[in-house]
Amino acid sequence: MIRRIRSTRRQFLRQSSVLGAGALLAPQFIRPGRAWAQDALRDGAIGGPTGFDGAEAYQYGADTPEGRAIEALKAMVGEGNAPSSIRLALSEGSIGQLTAPFPEGAPSIKDLFEAESGITLDIIGVPSGQEFTKAIQDISTNGGTYDVYTVDYNRLGDLAETGGIVNLNDFVAAHRPEWDAPNGYVGGEQGVSLLNKYRGDFYGISLDGDFLTWVYRTDLFEDDAMDTAHQEATGRALTLPRTYAELDETAQFFTQHTDGRIYGCTDLRNQGWGYINWYGRYTTMGNPNRFLFADDGSILINSDAGVQATQEYVDSLSYHAPDAISWSWPEQYGSMAAGTSAMTCAWSNMPKFLDNPGNEGSQVVGKLGSWAPPGRVVDGDLVSRSLLWFSLAAAVSEQAENPEACYLFLQWLGGPQISAWMVANPAGYFDPWQNAHLDDPLVRQTYHDYHVETIRRSIERAVPSINYPGATAFHNALDENLVAALTGDQTAAEAMQRTEREWQRIARRIGEDKLQEAIAFNNGAWPTITDPVPS
Repeated sequence: MIRRIRSTRRQFLRQSSVLGAGALLAPQFIRPGRAWAQDALRDGAIGGPTGFDGAEAYQYGADTPEGRAIEALKAMVGEGNAPSSIRLALSEGSIGQLTAPFPEGAPSIKDLFEAESGITLDIIGVPSGQEFTKAIQDISTNGGTYDVYTVDYNRLGDLAETGGIVNLNDFVAAHRPEWDAPNGYVGGEQGVSLLNKYRGDFYGISLDGDFLTWVYRTDLFEDDAMDTAHQEATGRALTLPRTYAELDETAQFFTQHTDGRIYGCTDLRNQGWGYINWYGRYTTMGNPNRFLFADDGSILINSDAGVQATQEYVDSLSYHAPDAISWSWPEQYGSMAAGTSAMTCAWSNMPKFLDNPGNEGSQVVGKLGSWAPPGRVVDGDLVSRSLLWFSLAAAVSEQAENPEACYLFLQWLGGPQISAWMVANPAGYFDPWQNAHLDDPLVRQTYHDYHVETIRRSIERAVPSINYPGATAFHNALDENLVAALTGDQTAAEAMQRTEREWQRIARRIGEDKLQEAIAFNNGAWPTITDPVPS
């Protein structure tokens, strides 16, 4: 077992308070491993939830990622080397998936971990959008407030370059998380690299799958009168768009045919979120991909491809809401729920929330479907791409008292059985990213059978957003210039020219040699899958 136990300011203060009380009470913190409900475990299982029908699916044996992690933690506790608690900084919107029991009769993930490991899990809520800021503050001040940070996956590079998070390579080698197993990350090693690595090393463990997926109204697409009208307007039957040209044409039809009562497509165009939808249009202009940067670090967006993608992005406003530039995801989800959208591109949880009988305000219960992302025909293949964007990942703080114990907790939480149970819980926004999730009956019930295969196909075709140092600065520059193009303050060509100049300045500030290595590794994690050209 690898030992990386450090004395931190938090540990010193805790020990000082214990000594000041006149006693060394360490044995009181060594709690036994889980003893309750062992008789309810299936044969061969050493842990996992009990108390509900189907609980056996989330139980695990000793030689599994969860089993190896929990046995190692129990050994630490028995030897007196374990921390009494692990302090996890977690986005407030996802806390419920660890603290709310699901389904009825089950323990919570937090309670199960504490009972099985003998270690307290101290969850500290962080407002959404402040995860990276809190991590940087803790690192820069040497505060030692958290043992585990959760941040956008594409901020791992920034954290790694500060030296504030632990390189996890040794722990991964020792404890074998099996992320690339058949029931592991969608895409196998490519998916693992996409989500957990920076410059070839493990720095994060994914807890979320924020992959964009395309959703549509089945009642509109299955309406015979709509089909007839669509054929008269476009010369094509009303079918799900396979290309961006078809998407634009069909979206325009819905907006015009309904006199604006139904917007053809409501993928976002606002500052802060809209540019993620530019990615799909741009990255499909090459076979198998059109990259943002070449492997040598040169910038590729100030090109015919970049200008075309930007012009299409601007032109698509014609079938959006009149105030689409101010719409964020609450308006987007609200429009679909109200029945005023025909199609959209959203996170994979849209059907989970809107196609739900418990959502009494939704007008589209039983009326949603989804499909693989549209694309372009390039060199005889259909190239379609989704995007991995926000997607929270966990990283172990260099200030943690026992980094290995923190890693083991995350291996347990991110294992195929426990993480599937977590994702199925509707009390938070962690979405699927593993095959185990998409094959799981509770997850399929939460996300719907019609949608889980779309999620899988979308993940297989997902490109990463920029996930190397300077990610926020690069994205802000792109975002601001795309908004300027949307408002008419710049042409599409000017937007790409200015973005290139700003990216060049950012690259020089970060260090072009260091950035080139990160870019080349990032490009290697892009998908290569293409599809047959639609007839």
